[in-house]
Amino acid sequence: MSHERPSTSPAASLTADENNLFLDIIQEAPLSGHREPRSIFGSALYCLLLAGYAVVAAAAPWIFILVPKLIPTLLCSCNVLILILTGMFQQYWVYQVKKVRLQGYYSFSQRLKHIAQLPFATITYGTAMMLLVLVWQPYIKILSVETLLRIVMLVEVICAGCFMSVYVGYIHQYNSLDGQPDILKSLYSALQPSSSLEDRRYYDGGRLSDQQMALLQYQRENLHYLNEEVQICLLQVLRLQECLSKYQRSDDGNTPQVDLAHLLASRDQELRALTAEMNQVHSELRLARNLIAERDTEVQNMQVTNNQYIEENERLRAILGEWSTRAAKLERALEAERLSNMELQKSISELRSKPTGQQTDAQQS
Repeated sequence: MSHERPSTSPAASLTADENNLFLDIIQEAPLSGHREPRSIFGSALYCLLLAGYAVVAAAAPWIFILVPKLIPTLLCSCNVLILILTGMFQQYWVYQVKKVRLQGYYSFSQRLKHIAQLPFATITYGTAMMLLVLVWQPYIKILSVETLLRIVMLVEVICAGCFMSVYVGYIHQYNSLDGQPDILKSLYSALQPSSSLEDRRYYDGGRLSDQQMALLQYQRENLHYLNEEVQICLLQVLRLQECLSKYQRSDDGNTPQVDLAHLLASRDQELRALTAEMNQVHSELRLARNLIAERDTEVQNMQVTNNQYIEENERLRAILGEWSTRAAKLERALEAERLSNMELQKSISELRSKPTGQQTDAQQS
């Protein structure tokens, strides 16, 4: 429902389009027409800070020419400053991601959530590298400490700039979207067959529950918006009723009471449409909550079954270990028996060869 409310002057006449303005409100997503574009001013400002940081890193020997011995200290101080500023900007980006999520665009919020954390992580890793360079300073012979610090700073700027370019690209793509919020699809995804849904829930690590929670937040924002619209309509209806009562008490025969009655009927139609849509959103919200409760119960049952499988696997492993121990004992016993048989056969062969030799001596004598 995206429109500007017309002025409510008593003599204003309503067109056919204005009379049918709220007839198809139930088929629309209330916030889809009121999606607020996200600003890229903060991201552009951070890119300018990165550019200044890169200039400091590249031209440090000329910028700090008066204090050459303090160049490593000043570079580390600049890095700490950019780290603090990146943490502040990250809070702003997280706020932007939250707004995108509340508008119902779950996929964009998931992408932006990961990208918004990368610049701070990049600067943090760069700070750790600079710390290592300073710690291993006595053992570094290839390049000077100042050169290594400047290289680390430039790498930080390049990586953070790339991540910010991707972030700005996603924000621009979000601002140019012209469609329904993708979170509405998750309302009906829970109606899929239970087997496929269980596999999806098991392998996606609760991603469906996250989508359902985002859907609840989106529906809550819808309810808040619809409540504001209902209040505005009620105020307009009251104002129109006051105007109608004043004109009905007027003695002027040219009073346009028919137009006022038509306008009041149109506003009543708007109010009924908004009430119907709010009831529908309430029913969808209850359905989503029930589905989430059912899926949570299924997840708990799956966890119980998984724990039983784990216990059974442990028991089988214990049995397998016991049989392995027995098999090892049997192998050792067989080996000992084989050795004893070999010794016995050797003794028998010696005993057989001894009488044969004695008989040969007797014949010769």
